[in-house]
Parts: sequence; C-alpha cells; structure tokens
Amino acid sequence: MEHPAYTLAALTTLGGTMGFLRKGSKPSLVAGLVFGGVYGYAGYLLSKNADNGLELALGASSLMLVTGLARGIPSRFSKPVPLVLTVLGGLGSAYYGKKYKEFY
Repeated sequence: MEHPAYTLAALTTLGGTMGFLRKGSKPSLVAGLVFGGVYGYAGYLLSKNADNGLELALGASSLMLVTGLARGIPSRFSKPVPLVLTVLGGLGSAYYGKKYKEFY
C-alpha cells in the first residue's frame, strides 16, 4: 500500500522541480516539495503499519484533486499542469479512498 505513496512523492517532487527550472516558479517548487514530503512520510508510515499513514495519503490526494480542479476548470483543462494535478489527485484519492473503506 505504500508503493503508490512513494510514486506520488517522486512525481510531485519532480513536477515541482521541473516547474521551477522551466519557469522559475517558486510556488511550484515549494508545493512539489511539500506534497512530495507528505507522500513520502505517508509511505513510510504505511510501510511500518503506523497510524495515520492512510489518512495522510488520502488527504494529500484529495487536496491535490481539489487544487487541480480549481486550476483546471477556468482554463477548461487546456493547460497540462492542472490536468496532471487532477489526474494524479484523482487516482490517489480513488486508490486510498478504496483502501480506507476496506480498512474501516
């Protein structure tokens, strides 16, 4: 269950770094590092069967989904960043939402 969290950690960190290197966007870098750190910590907690790992991953995914939708709807998803945020957030939310229902 921790593998998707580690994958999302890598993808968000990479995406934020790319946004900074290409456009000089400090908010992209900060958001990528924060989301990457949260997903990485959630993956660590999940690998140790510790409390709150599942909830942390689900919360980060839900927040990413909402952020992607908020940025994508005005542009009709014609830009790649909101589309990627929405897809990754949706996939993470669906996966961790399913696991949450199975566990609880």
